[in-house]
Amino acid sequence: MLYSMTGFGGAECEAEGISFLVEIKTLNNRFLKTVIKLPDALAFTEPEVERIIREKLCRGSTTYVMHMRNMSKEGPYEVNHAAVQNYMRHLEQILTLHPGGGHHIDLAAILQLPGVCEPRRYGEEENKFFLEIVRKLTRQALERLRQMRADEGKSIAADLQNNCRVIRNNLDDLAETTDSSVDKYRKRIEKRVNDMLSGMDLKLDEDILAKEVALFAERSDINEEISRLRSHLEQFTKMCEEAKEQAGRRLEFLTQEMLREANTIGSKANNSDISHHVVEIKVAIDRLKEQVQNVE
Repeated sequence: MLYSMTGFGGAECEAEGISFLVEIKTLNNRFLKTVIKLPDALAFTEPEVERIIREKLCRGSTTYVMHMRNMSKEGPYEVNHAAVQNYMRHLEQILTLHPGGGHHIDLAAILQLPGVCEPRRYGEEENKFFLEIVRKLTRQALERLRQMRADEGKSIAADLQNNCRVIRNNLDDLAETTDSSVDKYRKRIEKRVNDMLSGMDLKLDEDILAKEVALFAERSDINEEISRLRSHLEQFTKMCEEAKEQAGRRLEFLTQEMLREANTIGSKANNSDISHHVVEIKVAIDRLKEQVQNVE
């Protein structure tokens, strides 16, 4: 089964008066790139989150966001009373030095000063509890993400198979065209030379014609390229049907090899029919290349 690199997964729960929500989004990337955003209270879990993500994913730009909302009476922040007293003492000194100015102390403004409101600090037992929550939700979100990527992978696999079918059909037609091209070339050369020699009472040397045709056949022989392209196509199809994970890079390599063989066939093309089939094959290969960029 093929897996897409594009997907989304989420998981949430509520425990001990705190709600947790994990969201994971992935986009295409040649390598695995992670961006992890955690609340300050859960920052210590980042290495574990990174490890779990890398166990399940191997490619793609991954954005991981954890939301934490404390709905208990204590709330998510604590007031540093020592800092408040320090600010108040300095402000009272300023008011004493500048009396009669109509100034007053705004407590709401003091709460916004640095060091006054700080994230609540949790103990070791609470941190262990949070770590288990993060592990559970991360795995659940990744499982849902993987399912979405698998569903998308089925659509990609179907499109890849359709383009493989186009290449295969054109290769069959190309083989038939190639078999008759040498005979057509012989007849065309023979007719042209006979027309030129008809008024000179001369005859075409069959040995010279045979050498010319043999040289043409050698230069235009594409049977080897067709055979290699068929082999690459069979490997590609088999990989799409049997691949479990991490097939994207191998499929990319095969499309590069397929395009190389198609270009060689095109350079040896000696008639419009062959050129037409080569164009159709290269268009289909380009579609394969574009789609495999989405495969994990």
